[in-house]
Amino acid sequence: MIIQSKRVWIGGQFIPAQLNIQGQKIESVYPWGTNMLTSTDKDYGHLRIVPGFIDVHTHGAYGFDTNDANPEGLRHWLKHISEEGVTAILPTTVTQMPHILTAALANVAAVAQEGYEGSEILGIHFEGPYLDMQYKGAQAPEAIAAPSVEQFCNYQKAACGRIKYITLAPEHDPNFALTKFCSQNGVIVSMGHSSSNYETALMGIANGAMSMTHVYNGMTGYHHREPGLVGTALRVREIYGEIICDGRHSHLAALNNFYTAKGKDYTIMISDSLQAKHCPPGNHYELGGHPYEVGKDGLARLKGTNTIAGSTLNMNKGLKILVEDAMIPFDAALNSCTINPARMLHIDSRKGRLTSGFDADIVVLEDNYDVTQTYCRGAAML
Repeated sequence: MIIQSKRVWIGGQFIPAQLNIQGQKIESVYPWGTNMLTSTDKDYGHLRIVPGFIDVHTHGAYGFDTNDANPEGLRHWLKHISEEGVTAILPTTVTQMPHILTAALANVAAVAQEGYEGSEILGIHFEGPYLDMQYKGAQAPEAIAAPSVEQFCNYQKAACGRIKYITLAPEHDPNFALTKFCSQNGVIVSMGHSSSNYETALMGIANGAMSMTHVYNGMTGYHHREPGLVGTALRVREIYGEIICDGRHSHLAALNNFYTAKGKDYTIMISDSLQAKHCPPGNHYELGGHPYEVGKDGLARLKGTNTIAGSTLNMNKGLKILVEDAMIPFDAALNSCTINPARMLHIDSRKGRLTSGFDADIVVLEDNYDVTQTYCRGAAML
């Protein structure tokens, strides 16, 4: 199958090109018009063709939460999340009691093993329970635990080795034992939901941490005499930083500051989406066993409080907000949901670019950022 457009994202720019898709891969790339199209091929005119979006921090959508341990709910999510251009995800847990987390991990592992349609499961993001009580946000306080290598190994066993990314508070990790263990055993450590100061965060990085979880949210803020975790994220350019780009979790000016400080290679756009995404208003929702409600502004808050619980952000809309509202250059914004997460996860040899030999994860975008078509490993989803 060949798809083509006058605007295909290659080499950090839009050029006229054809993509020849064979099976799940981009077999070759040609100049536009090189091959005559057949009835099974597609000419997208002047629509933008870009790499598929990768969301490394997403709890759920369509009424499903990763902690639900419902295989059909997970399959439905994977099949339909492509409507916003997402071609790969890390299903993300939230702090809860061990038996619930164990079942959630086993469910993702089973679905990954048995097969599914749509966006690819790249692994699991294990957010909590090793967090700070003061900066827990909407995480369940009764389930927050001290970091334990032994317990983590039990969780990893339940996940069949699929935990690829963990959020923890480094100040509660004695001698950075879990940080070191994870980083030395193929699990990316991200610091978040943390009261860490700047100096402790640097020691976390020195012991293997290489990312920050939803920068600005759930962490010590920036002060010119106490830089905190935010200051660490801005100062240390060679570690990654997730950020929720709905314009509400963080002010547009703060988004601009973050992208300007980090450059175009270490920013990671995330949705941090909850089960309420793509659901009608007024339904009952829970996060970590605690009820939340979605306001008219699209933010989820713990019921009866102003504590933000997560978002209902679509990734394509996040890209639009970054470019059109926060005034981030298009290449930097696009990198943050394509090649940057791929590089962080060490899968940039097959994802994140429209390149021969790479997975055929492709999004066709309108000028208003609506998604016309998404290809997940070569399969047209819309």
